Amino acid sequence: MSYENPKSIQAVVLDWAGTVVDFGSFAPTQIFVEAFREFGVAISLEEARGPMGTGKWDHIRALCNEPQIANRYAERFGRRPTNDDVTAIYKRFMPLQIEKIAEHSGLIPGALDAVAVLRARGIKIGSCSGYPVCVMERVVALAKANGYVADHVVATDEVPNGRPGPAQALSNVIALGVDDVAACVKVDDTVPGVLEGRKAGMWTVALTCSGNALGLSYDAFRALPPDRLSAERVRIGASFAAARPHFLIDTIADLPGVIEAIEGRLAAGHMPQAC
Repeated sequence: MSYENPKSIQAVVLDWAGTVVDFGSFAPTQIFVEAFREFGVAISLEEARGPMGTGKWDHIRALCNEPQIANRYAERFGRRPTNDDVTAIYKRFMPLQIEKIAEHSGLIPGALDAVAVLRARGIKIGSCSGYPVCVMERVVALAKANGYVADHVVATDEVPNGRPGPAQALSNVIALGVDDVAACVKVDDTVPGVLEGRKAGMWTVALTCSGNALGLSYDAFRALPPDRLSAERVRIGASFAAARPHFLIDTIADLPGVIEAIEGRLAAGHMPQAC
């Protein structure tokens, strides 16, 4: 028995917010702002977007580690935020997130068509998110009502260590019966999500315009002048550079063409770990 490179893609592991639903990834970021506000600490939407892609407790911890936010917290409470403070903010964040998630549950334009093309090629659809189970249950139900159902879902609190570690992506490999990680593609709009795919040994696709990095609604994205959009693509591409995504595309609508390109690379003997 000898090893043979896979010749085709068996599964795609999709992120949720900013990838399949919630163009601009507004649901998690706005709730961070609201949760901190309830503790008397102001953070901006731009600050809230910084650690996007990690689990939500880790995201809040990262925000509290930012010197400017830690200083504001200290001005309010007379000390810098501890892990107990992070947990208190997280416990307020969760019900707010569940309450507000429906406001940003719309499917990203082109998502259903792209998924249909992949399924027609026999590709399974895995998924994972920085959301915990209690939020993912709501996200999955709303997506199903809009016509999208993944073959498998892994929330961040269903594995020992979430992004940027590979556990969620690899959980999809096991659940979907994929026999080679090189036959998988991880698609995400955040650096931790791309690193997740890289560390899992998968092909990786970074989304530049539908998610956290651009942070605009679909209408605002479509209204960008061509020169501004080009500049944003360059800026966002540079922000992903250290994570080394194999491909950069605007939105999931562009994914079927990338799958063809990846299968071309596989046919030529290329492997994601070596690219």
